[in-house]
Amino acid sequence: MISVLLAAHCGEKYIAEQVASILPQLEDGDELLVSDDSPEGHTATRDIVLAFNDPRIRYMSGPRRGVIKNVEFLLGQAKGDILVLCDQDDVWLPDKLKCTRNMLSQRYPALLAHGAVITDEALRKTGEIQRATPGLLRNLIRNSYTGCCMAFTRELLPVILPFPENIPMHDQWIALRAEQLMRKHEGIGYPVAVPFILHRRHGETQTGRGSTLGQKIAWRWNMVKAMLC
Repeated sequence: MISVLLAAHCGEKYIAEQVASILPQLEDGDELLVSDDSPEGHTATRDIVLAFNDPRIRYMSGPRRGVIKNVEFLLGQAKGDILVLCDQDDVWLPDKLKCTRNMLSQRYPALLAHGAVITDEALRKTGEIQRATPGLLRNLIRNSYTGCCMAFTRELLPVILPFPENIPMHDQWIALRAEQLMRKHEGIGYPVAVPFILHRRHGETQTGRGSTLGQKIAWRWNMVKAMLC
C-alpha cells in the first residue's frame, strides 16, 4: 500500500493539477493524504480537493505550525508501507508510482530519490534536479535531497519521528536518518536520475534562502545531536 503525503497551504492555484496527476497512478488500496495548513476560514484548497470525490483521498486540517510540522503530522497519519512526499504545485509524470512501487517493494529499509524537471509557473522547462548523491557527511554539509523527489519505506518512521526542533527542512533530516538506518540494517538507497515529476519554481515557493551562517551551523549541530541520540 502506498501513502502519498501532500502538505498543502493556500494551494488553490495549482493543487488541482497535482491531484489530477496523482489519482490515476493510485491503486485501490492506496491513499492520498492532504493536510491543509491554510489559515482558518480559508476553504479554497479544501473545496478543490474534496471536489474530486475520490475515496482514496483523506483530507484533514493541518497543525498550522509550518511545513515541517505539517509533513511530520502527515507521516503520523499515513497507513501505507511506502510513503511518498509530494508538493502541492508540482505535476507527476505518469510512471512515478509504478516505478516507486517496483523499487521499494523488494528490500527494507529503503529510500528512493529521483530526478525532476524544473519548470516555471506555466510548466515550461527551465532546468533539472539531478539525482541525490548519497553520503552522510556530504549531505550534512550540503543537502542533495529534495523532498518532493523522495519516497521511502515505513521502516524509517521510528528513526525519523519526531522531527528535531530547529532544522532547516524535513528532507535533509529524513535522508540523513535513512542513510544511517540503511547502513546499520543493510537496507538500500535508490538514487535515480530519471525525472518523475515536473517541479514548479516560482515566487511563492518556500525555500531556505536568506538564512545566516550562524543559523546553518545551528541547524546542522541540532541534527548531529539528534542523530547521536
